[in-house]
Amino acid sequence: MSFSILGTGKAVPDYILTNDELSTMVETNDEWIKTRTGIEERRVCRNETLTELTVRAAKNALEDAGVAPSQLDLIICSTMRGENITPSPACMIQKEIGADCPAFDVNAACSGFIYALDVADGYFVRKKVRYVLIVSMDNLSNIIDWKDRSTCVLFGDGGAAAVLGEGEDLLSVNLTASGNDEVLRIPHGTNSSPFYEHEEEKAVLHMAGSEVYKFAVNAMSSGIKKAVADAGLTEADVDHVIPHQANIRIINASAKNLGIDRSRFFCNVSHYGNTSSGSVPLALDEANRSGVLKKGDIIAMCAFGAGLTTGSCVIRWSKDSSVQAE
Repeated sequence: MSFSILGTGKAVPDYILTNDELSTMVETNDEWIKTRTGIEERRVCRNETLTELTVRAAKNALEDAGVAPSQLDLIICSTMRGENITPSPACMIQKEIGADCPAFDVNAACSGFIYALDVADGYFVRKKVRYVLIVSMDNLSNIIDWKDRSTCVLFGDGGAAAVLGEGEDLLSVNLTASGNDEVLRIPHGTNSSPFYEHEEEKAVLHMAGSEVYKFAVNAMSSGIKKAVADAGLTEADVDHVIPHQANIRIINASAKNLGIDRSRFFCNVSHYGNTSSGSVPLALDEANRSGVLKKGDIIAMCAFGAGLTTGSCVIRWSKDSSVQAE
């Protein structure tokens, strides 16, 4: 017993921040960003909150799956942080959609969606659940240094959700972690304790770009290879790869290393940038709703992020694609 993906749904902010607008904020330009990242625009929260986006994605996924909130047995939210330290975003999703089930968060940065799939699989294996909702969403615009052109051009806000039901479509999953706070980290920020003696750091993202790039290409290539092998398949059996949408150069290098034709990689990084844990499910939803995915397709997914964490999996797609607007 594992699970099947019954439905997906995305949610992104309305505001589109283009490369041209970014060039008025930091020393950069559209050509520089596109050449190095493949990103043309990203979505940024203005009036939306993370809770509002998670709820919208959840409702879209439930509608796509034909599952009512009252049928849910578990809600998992993968995110780095919501509006509050507590209650968790997962509990706020439960409240807003009218569900009555346990709810909790998972924080594995950009690998969060695949980590959440593995957590959910354990519940299905133990026959504790029939329907599980996973929502993966991050609001990175409020933890980016908007004066640092090496990072502010890369990230966007948004994410997506998936509804899981009983099935046999998870063919393999592999998670890794290698503790590292030097390559990629976001400090907590202000400490209210009068007894705290450490120097406080502003809560913005710090990233060593070249080290992250090398880690990412290796993580993507080795992660997909292992997941495919663990599923008893070869790279030739994979119909689609849905990679973490961090940088088009990482995706292209990984495709070359794997020997998988680039046309089999689904990419939407040009429109959203890196949405952290929302990245893979956001691409999955767009592939679902655009008709790219066909019943019976074999899909490999892989993500990497701060931690340093990686997640890779292979699933069988057993639903008819939605082919509809959100």
